[in-house]
Amino acid sequence: MSRISDVFVEREQGMLSPFAFFTSQTRGREKPISPCPNRTEFQRDRDRIIHSKSFRRLMHKTQVFFSPLDEHYRTRLTHTLEVTQIARIIARALRLNEDLTEAIAMGHDLGHTPFGHAGEEALRRCFDPHFSHNEQSLRVVDCLERDGEGLNLTYEVRDGIVNHTGNRQAATLEGVIVKYADRIAYINHDIDDACRAGILSLGQIPAGILDILGRGNSERINTMVTALIESSENKPEISMTKTVADAMMALRDFLFERVYRNSAAKQEEEKAKKLLISLYQYYSEYPEQMPALYRDNIERDGVARCVCDYVSGMTDRYAIRTYEKLFIPEVWRGNN
Repeated sequence: MSRISDVFVEREQGMLSPFAFFTSQTRGREKPISPCPNRTEFQRDRDRIIHSKSFRRLMHKTQVFFSPLDEHYRTRLTHTLEVTQIARIIARALRLNEDLTEAIAMGHDLGHTPFGHAGEEALRRCFDPHFSHNEQSLRVVDCLERDGEGLNLTYEVRDGIVNHTGNRQAATLEGVIVKYADRIAYINHDIDDACRAGILSLGQIPAGILDILGRGNSERINTMVTALIESSENKPEISMTKTVADAMMALRDFLFERVYRNSAAKQEEEKAKKLLISLYQYYSEYPEQMPALYRDNIERDGVARCVCDYVSGMTDRYAIRTYEKLFIPEVWRGNN
């Protein structure tokens, strides 16, 4: 009797596009393991990511708005779920490998810092000018999860995680899809959150952009996803129709100017950066006060690298509590 996982792998041959990455082609894991009878290798990676501590911590990490009291604002976790949903829609429409796409999307931000990109900038100041959350995400899955053993993911999922942003290009079309889905997700949900926060209104967005992309959140996402599918169908590359791609980038530039750099939501950024830099400097001086996972890696990786791992893995609220504990004096209450 065939294993269920073997049936899934065989089914890919008849269902997926010739441009898909087939599970049977995987370069495997650094540490070989026995096959799972019920899941393919990429399904297994997805599950390892979902059950990881770093995935759970995304729940309390900033997307744009720091530790918002209104629970309807996106966090790094809800962003990840939206990216995954968009990426799977695209992969299914193009008959690419949904399991690989989903695993990459679920893991793409595991190494993101507290306080969003402000935290990333803080670690560039105090640790390494080239620090990036995508490379830290790869380090999380390779070296830090499971008490330092790592998740032992497949090569293709690791490649998609580290190459999901910037000028990097993933080796698989599934990885490229996640890069597009990440951008589609954050552009649209950040508009929604900025409007909720009262720092942006749809009327302020150039009408020419909205005429092309749409005025509603779901309408814009659908426009972008459709343009990507239409441009990429039956091709060995992922692209987006030029008119929509240009409008999407114009909208992204608008958000950088009005929301990401110069809005009221950014007024606390410098405080957040100073907070993380202070924590980095403190633990660099007193590394013995870090948890055992990070202390144990010092001999191999050095103090600076291990302090970066500790600070970048903190949630917003944990970073704030730790800062208060270390640097804010408590009120003396006496014996009464």
